[in-house]
Amino acid sequence: MTKPQAPETNRSLPIALLRAREKVMGPIRAMLADVGVTEQQWRVLRVLDERGPLDPTEIADRSCLLLPSLTRILQTLEGKGLLSRAPHPTDRRKQVVTITDAGRALIAENLKESQRLNAWLRDSLGAEKLDSLLDLLNELDQLDRPNGR
Repeated sequence: MTKPQAPETNRSLPIALLRAREKVMGPIRAMLADVGVTEQQWRVLRVLDERGPLDPTEIADRSCLLLPSLTRILQTLEGKGLLSRAPHPTDRRKQVVTITDAGRALIAENLKESQRLNAWLRDSLGAEKLDSLLDLLNELDQLDRPNGR
């Protein structure tokens, strides 16, 4: 009887996703280092800029962060004046987080570089392939976890 074998690493989805992430994130990390924010902080700012004021649980979900990590990130961004926090108007146990004008300005100041990086990906893969990749990744994100985990 032959022993079951794992797929070669070049056909392993987890490894392929990690390699792709590093290929995409390397240039973005360089851009963010120049402006003094981390990838995680950038994701939080982008979510708030896109969605408007949100509670921390929704920010964590939309920016792919754990709530304990988000708590530290919100403190840092608030200290930099890039977002503000206030009590929820109807539920004092909750907070509402809002991007500030300085946070919006930081995104606007880096929009050209962000667009350049997106254009590089689109030119490298082709618009159709990039759109298909994004569709497949979004579809993968919607799958239920096996065994209810």
